[in-house]
Amino acid sequence: MAAVTDIGIDLGTSTIAVYVRGKGITIREPALVAYDADAGKVRAIGDEARQLVGHTTGNHVAIKPLAQGKISDFMVIERMLRYFVDKAIGRRGILKPRVSICVPSGVTEIEKRAVIEATYQAGARDVTLVKEPIAAAIGADLDITRPNGNMVVDIGGGLTDIAVMSLCGVVVSASIPVAGDNMTRAIISFLRSNYGLFIGEQTAESVKLKLGSSVGTAEKEKLTINGRNVATGLPKTVTLTRSDVHEAFRDPIRQIVEAVRNVLERTPPDLAGDLQNRGIVLAGGGGRIEGLEDILEKQTGLHVMTAQNPESVVAHGTWKFASVLDAFENGNVL
Repeated sequence: MAAVTDIGIDLGTSTIAVYVRGKGITIREPALVAYDADAGKVRAIGDEARQLVGHTTGNHVAIKPLAQGKISDFMVIERMLRYFVDKAIGRRGILKPRVSICVPSGVTEIEKRAVIEATYQAGARDVTLVKEPIAAAIGADLDITRPNGNMVVDIGGGLTDIAVMSLCGVVVSASIPVAGDNMTRAIISFLRSNYGLFIGEQTAESVKLKLGSSVGTAEKEKLTINGRNVATGLPKTVTLTRSDVHEAFRDPIRQIVEAVRNVLERTPPDLAGDLQNRGIVLAGGGGRIEGLEDILEKQTGLHVMTAQNPESVVAHGTWKFASVLDAFENGNVL
């Protein structure tokens, strides 16, 4: 009988997604904590923290407990995990949940043990850690249980994980601290340099989704942006185009493409041959960046496709991991 997981948690550097058995993705909130520096207390987590920071009086500081794949605050990680576990299943159940949790590939063994302990402290009965590329591949419905090569490029908020997998294991991989957050910051920098306009991260994120993403309105080629004039400090409005956003993304995309090519160059010949037929699968919210598929295809010579609901595949794969591993170890075909 396949192992059962009650909750799968994608512990991303920018966003936490929670997959609950029988319900699907029930939570997707910022990996953010509002900390009251005056009182020395955590005031809010997730969506509430994003709304609180910068909109209230007092010394509320925004803390991202995972920064570029590294845990910056273990105590806050525990508080955040408890919040999401409680929110996912409530406090009504007597039986504690079984939790699979996905962590960035760059975390150390010490950090892994800390996440496991924090998840137990958050109320888990059993805890399984899942490598992010493995979770992304499973969530994208790739069969990694066979001796064939599969490649995933998972572009999250703070990290891009790239891996070639076979037989439920990672054969070649790379992780770079260039992903969706870098593209958001690139928009801020572009507007400051080219238009003399300063905007905040929330506005830049909105620009990224509306003009830089494949889910943006197709007919919307321009967007009016309000911000502050860098020179005078007064309010200023500019009109931004899709071409502007693509120009802003140039450097982050170049770094991601270089990392993908590096992994391909280190891939064993037999698995590289498999990729000629199977191609590359994009996952993570950054997988929706408009034109990225075409750029990667031109630079690698491989077919590139984006997973369905790419921002959800890691959480789904994390939840499904235990049953896939159980079937693999018992010689069952999934």
